[in-house]
Amino acid sequence: MSIAETAKSNGVDFYEYIKKLLTDLPNLGIHQNPKILDQYMPWSKMIQAECRK
Repeated sequence: MSIAETAKSNGVDFYEYIKKLLTDLPNLGIHQNPKILDQYMPWSKMIQAECRK
């Protein structure tokens, strides 16, 4: 529930956010570059633009 509430408080549609995470993250090299994950936080400008309510 904390993920849903954090998304909500950042103006992000939870369903779209989870869908984006499950689609994108398996294809990213997060083990080699964990900083990529910063772009996928609910307060990220990219996520807010792509998963807006």
